[in-house]
Amino acid sequence: MGKLKLYYFSDEKLSFVPARTAPLAISARAVLATFVLVGCLFLLNESFDDALGLGITRSNVLYSENAMLKKQLRTVSATLEGLENQLADLNERGNELRLLVDLPQVDEETRKAGAGGTDERTYFGGSADVDEQLQRVTTMLARAERELMLQHTSYSQVAGKYEDDQLRFAHLPAIKPMQGFLSSKFGMRFHPILRFNRPHEGMDIVNDSGTPVYAAGDGIVQLAGRNTSGYGITVMISHGFGYTTLYGHLSKTHVHEGQRVKRGDLIGKCGKTGLATNSHLHYEVRLNGVQQNPIDYFFDDFNYVEAVNTEALGGRQ
Repeated sequence: MGKLKLYYFSDEKLSFVPARTAPLAISARAVLATFVLVGCLFLLNESFDDALGLGITRSNVLYSENAMLKKQLRTVSATLEGLENQLADLNERGNELRLLVDLPQVDEETRKAGAGGTDERTYFGGSADVDEQLQRVTTMLARAERELMLQHTSYSQVAGKYEDDQLRFAHLPAIKPMQGFLSSKFGMRFHPILRFNRPHEGMDIVNDSGTPVYAAGDGIVQLAGRNTSGYGITVMISHGFGYTTLYGHLSKTHVHEGQRVKRGDLIGKCGKTGLATNSHLHYEVRLNGVQQNPIDYFFDDFNYVEAVNTEALGGRQ
C-alpha cells in the first residue's frame, strides 16, 4: 500500500502538484501546540481560582451556590411555617392569661390587623424561582416580627396588670381584724348609750380587753390616738386604691402616724374607750369616703390571724 500524498492546486502550473511534507508537519505541530497551550492555560486558570478571569470556575460556583440557596430557602420557609404555628399557640395562651387578670382577649381580627401590615413585593434580581422563594421568606419574616411585637405588648400588659392586681389585693382590707363574735352589724341600729336609732357605719367585734387587733391590709397609718368621733383611741389606715379602715375603742395602739403596715401586723389592743359600754372593736371599711359593709370584704372560712400566728410559730421551730 503506497504512502498517502497530499496535493494542492498550483497557480503557477495551473495544475495539482504534490504537497511537500515539511510545511505540513510544521503546520500540524503548530496546531497541536496551540491546543496544548490553551489546555495548559485552562488548567492553570482553574488551579489559581480563575486568575485569568475566564469565568468557568465562577459559573460552576454560582451554579452550586444557587442550588444550595434554593435548598436553604426551602428549609427556612418550613421553619418559619412552624414558627407561625407556635405564635398562634402563644396567642391562645396569652388570651388565657389575659382572662385571668381581667383583660380583654386579643381577637383574631385585631391580631391579623396588628400582624398583617402591607407586604410590598420586592424584586431581588435573581431567577424567577429564587425571587419567588425570597419574597415568600421575606413576607413570612416580616409577619412573624410584627406578631412577636404584638405578643410582646400583650404579655407586657398581662404582667403589668398582674403586678397591679397583686399590689391592690395586698392593700385590700380583706381579713377580720380581731377574733371574737359580732354584736352589731352594718346598718341602722339602736345606740345603747345615745338611746336612739342611728346608722351603724361599721361592725362591732366583741372580745376581752387586750385582745390583739391586726391591720386588715397593707397601708399607711393616718391616725393613731384619740379622735373626736366617740371612738376613743383609734387607728385609721389608708390602703390606697380609695380604701380606708378604722379601728375604734382600742385600749392602746402599737403603731404611729405615717408608719407603713402589712396585712396581719399588730396595730393595737381591744378596749372600751370612747362611747362604749363593753370591751369591743368598732371596725369600718370606707371606699372613696363612703362606708362599706366590712363583712363583704372578709375571706370566707379563712382565719388570717390564726394562719399568721401558725406560720410565725413554725418559723421559730
